[in-house]
Amino acid sequence: MPLLTLNPTDPRALTLMDAQRRELIALYDDEASTEPFGPEALRGGVLLGFEDGGALVAIGGLKPWTDESGSAEIKRMYVAPQARGRGLGKLILAALIAWAREHGVRRVVLETGNRQAEAVGLYTGAGFAQIPNFGYYAGLDASLCFELVLEP
Repeated sequence: MPLLTLNPTDPRALTLMDAQRRELIALYDDEASTEPFGPEALRGGVLLGFEDGGALVAIGGLKPWTDESGSAEIKRMYVAPQARGRGLGKLILAALIAWAREHGVRRVVLETGNRQAEAVGLYTGAGFAQIPNFGYYAGLDASLCFELVLEP
């Protein structure tokens, strides 16, 4: 199963982003999020994915911040239910971190929800440490934010 670099407007990627959004709405019983969810959330970054039998089954993106911090934010990490348990999230996360290093990113940050134990385990297992909620997520009780400082 090869890793793909995708255009964030790829219809298959948009379908997975929509599935992710529906899962999060159901999990948190909340449709009020105003955080950008479509391809605009990845502007200037990269979207990676895996196909299985021609169907896109996993995605993850990395969006460099436009400030001077040297940071980039992981966005849209999602594995379709039928493809879970095969380590695709771990593979995409590793590829995003490698992309960040190759592009001079010094720190990778992300947000996940407090009801997503598997995601928290994935990120902490990869060396991410919890930090205070940042940006859009500041003050959101259901959000957990993490960072990974990259060695030069």
